[in-house]
Amino acid sequence: MPGQRFRVGIVGLQPGRSWAARAHIPALNALSESFEIVGVANTSLASAEKAAGATGLPRAFASVAELIAAPEIDIVTVTVKVPPHLEIVKAAIGAGKHVYCEWPLGNGLAEAEELAALARSKGVLGVVGTQARVAPEIEYLGHLIADGFVGEVLSTTLVARGGGWGGSISEKKIYAYLLDRANGATMLTIPVGHTLAALRDVLGDVAEISAVLATRRRTALAVDTGETLPVSAPDQVLVSGVLASGAPLSIHYRGGAARDNDGLSWEINGTEGDILISGLSGHTQMVQLSLKGARNGEKVFRPLEVPASYRSGWPEDVEPGNVARVYARMARDLREGTRSAPSFDDAVAVHRIIAAIDRAAESGSRTALV
Repeated sequence: MPGQRFRVGIVGLQPGRSWAARAHIPALNALSESFEIVGVANTSLASAEKAAGATGLPRAFASVAELIAAPEIDIVTVTVKVPPHLEIVKAAIGAGKHVYCEWPLGNGLAEAEELAALARSKGVLGVVGTQARVAPEIEYLGHLIADGFVGEVLSTTLVARGGGWGGSISEKKIYAYLLDRANGATMLTIPVGHTLAALRDVLGDVAEISAVLATRRRTALAVDTGETLPVSAPDQVLVSGVLASGAPLSIHYRGGAARDNDGLSWEINGTEGDILISGLSGHTQMVQLSLKGARNGEKVFRPLEVPASYRSGWPEDVEPGNVARVYARMARDLREGTRSAPSFDDAVAVHRIIAAIDRAAESGSRTALV
């Protein structure tokens, strides 16, 4: 039904600061011909009422279970921290709802595989928020590579800053859980995961992996409380490997903020040329990216401007713009039966790479994926 509007319930909305407030609300509002936000559920009714009032949403649900059970909800959007993803998404799928779940899909590969299999068995659409994949620069980059701008890809090298995991956090209540590796929300799973999802689209699957994961900063300062907290999540992620095409792959993510706004340097080297992707941080899903290229005898990189058609009609800000592109694909998939939005199965493929990185780091040996 081309004119159908899908009714969305959001789980996890904190006005003014949360990802749902910054990205999902404006993205859905920009797609009002396809989506209607029905309401929100948080950890308490009072919290949901506060969020609904601040964002102009019509309903605050007393609990997540009530939102999931509501017949007026078609899509459950899950934007809470990673550990509750499994329970909430399972319940939503069990109720026959379609799901948009933020990345990472699960706390580890096994949870992601369970959720993907459940969505398939129940015949619902599971979409995961790996929105760097639909960023205009990444989509244009994919076309440039496919059209032969660099010729045959010989290798790719990526060096980036992970933003967090740099020795301090601004607020203990919000960010302390990122410091504990057991929570599944680390530099490896979040910014590296988002970037791997985009890299796979552009350059294809990863075939073999070697890795080093190091926690060089064993403590972090919570600025708001003055506490020193233990850190088990890695602040250094080094990956070397081979793509299915045979091209070598090198990735190094470091915790902490970038200097001189140089937070991402990703180069693709080919037989006919090179492309350099840059950004303010390694969170490719959240920052404005830029492309430069050089071919054949050119000695200097030149800007590669993304055609206006890749941006027109979308929110200008990067965060809601990329999330809106995922939601638009989701609407099309629901209406037409296509599979254009990042799916739970796509999420499993990225979780498998992350699991292989973990295994390779623990064993000290190369790990095959395909």
